[in-house]
Amino acid sequence: MKAVDNRTEVCEFLATRRAKISPEQAGVPLYSGRRRVPGLRREEVAHLAGVSTDYYTRLEKPSMQRILDSMTTAPAFIRNGRLDVLAVNPLGRALYAPVFDEPVRTLNLARFCFLDRRADDFYPDWYSAAKTTVAVLRTEAGRAPYDRELTDLVGELATRSDAFRIRWAAHDVRLHRTGAKHFRHPVVGELDLAFDAMELPADAGLTLTAYTAEPGSAAAEKLTLLASWAAPLPEPGSTSAPDRPGR
Repeated sequence: MKAVDNRTEVCEFLATRRAKISPEQAGVPLYSGRRRVPGLRREEVAHLAGVSTDYYTRLEKPSMQRILDSMTTAPAFIRNGRLDVLAVNPLGRALYAPVFDEPVRTLNLARFCFLDRRADDFYPDWYSAAKTTVAVLRTEAGRAPYDRELTDLVGELATRSDAFRIRWAAHDVRLHRTGAKHFRHPVVGELDLAFDAMELPADAGLTLTAYTAEPGSAAAEKLTLLASWAAPLPEPGSTSAPDRPGR
């Protein structure tokens, strides 16, 4: 019998029930400022449930993962304003392979940029990556000044990284929604990719970022190679296996 996929029903149930409960009913402290969603915010539900905001967000977003998985030729991921990666497609995971090497905590691009030594090699133009990273966090701080997880993240980075602390003090919030980004991948080498970052209208605070390469370019060939490298291994008993560069 075919298993029933009830992820959509779960998503709708969580979202609709959250919208029907007021902060007063849940005993959630009220902060000044306009609330952009009816009912409780996701972070408030997560706090009440004793789970991380990222985990709860994933529960409400099964459809977003399906959209990402359908993008087979473009690395793509969804992040929040703190630069936590909430969902990613297989090619995006392959592109950001060094970032995903750390399974201990929630994957955060800001921590990788400023606290992981491999970031200098992964981002050949590290200064540009660092500037953009701080600008995203600054923008989020203005959007959600009472976000405890953001405050904790900024405090951690400022304590552990002089480079972050200096850039944070500059108060730079300029962002680019489209442009070019340069990577040095440990398997396929140098990659020059175009990117587009699109806010999700139905999900305030979440952004989908996708990378593409010019058709026929060296970068396009490397993305194809990266997709092959990231392809799942065949089931036991299969007669063929995908090429895995560098292994």
